[in-house]
Parts: sequence; C-alpha cells; structure tokens
Amino acid sequence: MTDLPVPARRALFAGFALLLLVLLMTLAWRVLAPAGWTAWEGLILLCLLGIAPWSALSAANALAGLALLLGTRDPPAAVLPALRRADPAAPPTLNTAVAVCIRNEDMRAVLPPLGTLLAGLPRERFSLWILSDTQDGAAIAAEEAAMAAFRAAHPAEAARIHYRRRTANTGFKAGNVMDFLDNHAAGQDLMLCLDADSAMTPASVLRLVACMQADPGLAIVQQLIVGRPATAAFPRLFQFGMRAGMRAWATGQAWWQADEGPYWGHNAVIRIAPFRAHCRLGPLADGSRILSHDQVEAVRLHAAGWKVCCLPLEEGSMEGNPPALPEFLARDLRWAAGNMQYWALFNLPGMTAMGRWQLLQAILLFLGGPLWVGLLVFGALNAATGGAEATPRGELLALMLATWLMHYAPRLAGYLEVLLRPALAARYGGRRAFLRGVAAETAFTAVLDPVSTLNKARFLLALPFGGRREVWAPQNRADRGVGWADAARLLWMHTAFGAAVFGLLLATNPAAALWALPWAGGLLLAIPFCVVTASPRVSIWLGARRIAATPEELAEADVAATATDSPGRAGVQECTW
Repeated sequence: MTDLPVPARRALFAGFALLLLVLLMTLAWRVLAPAGWTAWEGLILLCLLGIAPWSALSAANALAGLALLLGTRDPPAAVLPALRRADPAAPPTLNTAVAVCIRNEDMRAVLPPLGTLLAGLPRERFSLWILSDTQDGAAIAAEEAAMAAFRAAHPAEAARIHYRRRTANTGFKAGNVMDFLDNHAAGQDLMLCLDADSAMTPASVLRLVACMQADPGLAIVQQLIVGRPATAAFPRLFQFGMRAGMRAWATGQAWWQADEGPYWGHNAVIRIAPFRAHCRLGPLADGSRILSHDQVEAVRLHAAGWKVCCLPLEEGSMEGNPPALPEFLARDLRWAAGNMQYWALFNLPGMTAMGRWQLLQAILLFLGGPLWVGLLVFGALNAATGGAEATPRGELLALMLATWLMHYAPRLAGYLEVLLRPALAARYGGRRAFLRGVAAETAFTAVLDPVSTLNKARFLLALPFGGRREVWAPQNRADRGVGWADAARLLWMHTAFGAAVFGLLLATNPAAALWALPWAGGLLLAIPFCVVTASPRVSIWLGARRIAATPEELAEADVAATATDSPGRAGVQECTW
C-alpha cells in the first residue's frame, strides 16, 4: 500500500469511495422505488445524494487508515517520508519562533504549558512570542502583569520571551500572524503556531522541526491534535470519540493526499518564507474578511508548489475543547460561516485539483446539516401522508445501518484499533475501561449530533438571506454549569422541532415514529443534555470512575500518585504536558 505512487493511491481511493457511494445509493433506490415515487420520496433521494458523498468519504478514509494502522509497523513514517529522514535527536539548525495567538484570554491557563515547553527547547534556537489582539483595557493590564510575572518566574528564559499587542485586530487571527511575520520575525526560519489552549511537548516540537530540516520543500507540518485532559463532562466525552475518529481518518487521508494535505491552523510548524509570500489573505469581493484561514493558506501553498503534510501521530500535541454545549455550538457556527466563504475561492490563481477538493471537503462538512434535516422532515411528511406504506422494512433498516456505519466509520475504526492492540488499550486502562468509555461516548453522540446538525442547518439556511455572520470573538474556555433556564433559551427551538416531528408521526403513523427516534429523539433531550453534560456533579462522577479517560489523564494521575507515595514529596504533582 505504501509503495504505490501517489497518483495510483488517489485513483484507488477514489474508486473505493465511489464504490461505497454506489452501494449506498443502490440501497436508497431499493427502499424508495418499489411502489412508485411520491414527491416526498424524490426529495428524500435528493437529500441522500447530497449526504452520501461525505458518508462514503468517511468510510473510505477510515478503512484505509485502519489498514495502515494495523498493517504497517510505523504508520506515521509510512505516510510522511520526511519523518523517515528526520533525526529528532540531532541539534536543530533552524531558528523557530513559538507564536501564541491570544485575545482576552485567562493568562493563568495560557502560560504554564508554555513555560514547560520553552524550558525543554534549545535556548539558542527557540524564542516565545505572545501575539495579543486584546482590546479591552482591563484585560490588557492583566496580560501585561501576567507577562511580567512569567518572565520573573523564568529568569533563565526571560531574554527569549516576547509580548506584542496590536492596537487593532485587522484580519483576525490570520492578520495577527502576518503582522508578526512582517514586523517581528527577522532572523527566524520557522514558526510554531499555537492557540491559547494549545499544549505541546518539547519532543513533539523537535520532531516536527526535524521533519522541516529533512525536507526543504515542506512548508507546513503538523501532528494530530488531541484533547487536553478535561474535568468537565462535555469535553471529556466529546474528545474521547473525536480522538479515535481523527486517528483513523487522518492516517487514511495522509496516505492518499500525501504532500497536499490540510492545515488546521495551530499546533503546526510553518516555514516562514513561503508562508509570508503566499498566505497573505486580503478581503473577499464583498469586502468581508476570510474567517477560516487555515485551509486557504494550505491550498495557496499547494498552488505555489510547496508541501503541506499531516503527521498522523497523537503523542505530544493537545488543545482544549469547549467546556459545555453552548460554547460548542457557537464554535460550530464560527466554523460554518468561515467554511461557506470557500465558495468564493475556488478560482484562486494556480489552484490545484487537490486544493479545490480541500475547499469542497470543508464545505461538505457543514453542508450536510440542512440535508440531514431535510431527510427527517421529508421522511416524516412521506410517512404522514401514507407514502411509506409500501417501503420494504428490511431494506430500510439496511439503509439506516449502512448510513450510520459509513458516517461514523472513522470513530468505529479507531475504537477497533484500540481493542485489537493490547498495548494501546492498556494506555486507556485496559479493554474493559475503554469499552465503558465507548458506551458513554456513543450515548453522548447520539444526542449531540442531532442538536448540532439542526443548529448548523438553521444557521446555513439563514445565511444567504442576511443571517447572522460569525466573527472571531473571544471564547470561554473555563468549565461552567448551565442552568435550566439558559439551556431552554438556547435550545427551545430544537426541542420544539423534535416534538413537532414526533407529534406529526404519532398522530398519523405511530409505527414510523420508532424509525425517527434515533435522530429526532436527540432533539427532545436537548435541554436536559445541555444541563447534565455541564453539571459539576456529573463531571466529578465520570472523573472518579475514569469513564472516557484519555491516556494523558491516566498518565497524569499515575504521576501524581507516584509523587504522593514518594518519601519527601507528599502532595507534589507534575503535569506531563
């Protein structure tokens, strides 16, 4: 598999994905066509035609990734040739600026991981830059005080710790980075771009820098980014499943995309010269700024002949996830608004076919929202008007199962890999502990996905008519509870929509309500789900039983237990990241 040239890999992958797409649509035809067509069934088929490509892509990536994860000795090296040539133990020869973009952040959470990172990197080659876009006066004063205290606490590193604040946040984060490169990056060859909630180990940074040194044509290289150990229930359950899915997806994708890969905006090492030359983002034709800058920067580098690669390796690269459902939904809408701008960017000069595919894939990620909602609505109306009476139940069940398996194939492949590899399962506390996490995460996702999908659908359907457009706003990253009244204000429409679908089916075709339960049932639970997954009591309960614990959390707990048991070190705890 890894010996095939890249064009052959892409052809093989495209053929496999197309086969899965044909199988899915054949099932759909067998469900909808036997007794002729109603208008609702025609609309259902159109929705499935829009949904099926993403489902087939997910399954093809997952199966390719799983084959590599289980069938090769070193999957990261198999998909990133620069890693095979790199020597992380060799002293770095390139100067790297560790650039951290912040805006109205709690510096008590931002700075500690950076101190640990900086102390583990060679002093003569690495410097730290805090790039602030904060505009609020009180927050500015707090930032400046925190930076002074940080320098004082790290006197040996003070000379290479820098703080720069812009007076206007033109261009949002992309503008912040480019301002730094234009005005402050003299003498730097590389930039390690981090977000405020990023945490990386020195070993992971040195590995990425070594890849850059091994391949002068590499413009961006980044690892997988996993969730930092979380105490709140929502991020704990969310990142448990996301991690498994990303490992299989990214490994498969890296195999066929090769050096025309994606960029996720942070926890990446960037070669400054090509990035500064090709990734300057001006306004769109309507005057608006590009919000989701990362994919655009990647495809511009592709077009200029530079490599952008993903190293599908988990260790040492982390980020924080939204602490509760409201923050998660707000983040989704920011990303949706940014990704929908890509429609205007398909004709950028010099775009490669893979670059256009990257933008289309980012659009498809969110465009499925309205299509899933349409599928539910048209299916309910078809059942309510008698159009589903002749639907073959066996084929319908097969279609639903196939769609579910393909849609969640990356996550299922990641789970299967852990269960088949005892050493990996041991990092999660063993197979039994891991399966408890899988069960909890599956129940969590069964409710989260319908709520998130409807939220995206509402936003995207309103966007062409002047609906609210998201900008890069300060984010809450701190754990918090959500009250019932706040949850109801946010999610009453989701609940009402689910109740309307069930009410219609119960009144006209009660048997069909059972078929709608897997999707619409999550909407009825939206408000209690929001409250429960933000509850400190539930969070403590999950943490005490280590349900959905990540390897980093368990390793951290082991270090703490060892430190407590060691003579003369009672109560001392060390953070592994």
